[in-house]
Amino acid sequence: MALAARLRRFLPLRRGAAPGSWLPTGTSGSRGPRGPGRFRVSEVLGNPETFKRGLLVSALSYLGFETYQVISQAAVVHATAKVEEILEQADYLYESGETEKLYQLLSQYKESEDAELLWRLARASRDVAQLSRTSEEEKKQLVYEALEYAKRALEKNESNFAAHKWYAICISDVGDYEGIKVKIANAYIIKEHFEKAIELNPKDATSIHLMGIWCYTFAEMPWYQRRIAKVLFAAPPSSTYEEALGYFHRAEQVDPNFYSKNLLLLGKTYLKLHNKKLAAFWLLKAKDYPAHTEEDKQVHTEAAQLLTGFSDKN
Repeated sequence: MALAARLRRFLPLRRGAAPGSWLPTGTSGSRGPRGPGRFRVSEVLGNPETFKRGLLVSALSYLGFETYQVISQAAVVHATAKVEEILEQADYLYESGETEKLYQLLSQYKESEDAELLWRLARASRDVAQLSRTSEEEKKQLVYEALEYAKRALEKNESNFAAHKWYAICISDVGDYEGIKVKIANAYIIKEHFEKAIELNPKDATSIHLMGIWCYTFAEMPWYQRRIAKVLFAAPPSSTYEEALGYFHRAEQVDPNFYSKNLLLLGKTYLKLHNKKLAAFWLLKAKDYPAHTEEDKQVHTEAAQLLTGFSDKN
């Protein structure tokens, strides 16, 4: 819309006057120039030159505001496009197993307000912490950094299932540095966020798998930890191997062979339930899983050791 057309919305026109006639209504009358039915422009608008200058300033101000709006909208679109590009790069590096490159990429945007970017940064920080070449001091720092990023992601978007998932994971990791009491005390919080992640996205196999780990952990909790739990809670967190097995199978149904550790834990859970035949089946699948990450290699080693144990006993 042209600028003149926009300005016409703000200045009154004489009924029937042509566009551009900046005159008030009621200009015709029978009593001459000074009669009550006729007005001079200067009497209504002041000095014509002053009015013209004011009109020009107003027009430029209005045009400047519209230009600002267009620029602002363009900046938002550009920023959104840039975030999408970063996320694509990040997901490619993650799928390629480029842990350190991924962390370096996302660390440049650690002040971001985007939940999708922040939970990925939490994951990347944790993954670097898990590398064998990462020192203990660096690992601890990265674990706490990861929790902070996950917390911010959740604050930015409570409907983001991945933010709930990684917040729960990072709380659990921090518990390793804050003692068994804190770790057990956080158990209900961790469970709550895993369950929320599953509710928000029931097709996310990882969240289901992690809920299985939660159950497995409390099913095999040592007696002394159970005693601490009873002191902390009237009804301490507990679970069974059967519950854990249900989650591991559910994760596998949602996304078959999605994760080497899910296969390993299916095997280990069957061992706990004294079903060696099914234990061997799943451990063999874990051992033969293609190794893309350092964790996959660790899974291979553990699965092979457990299978060797079968052979030794036989």
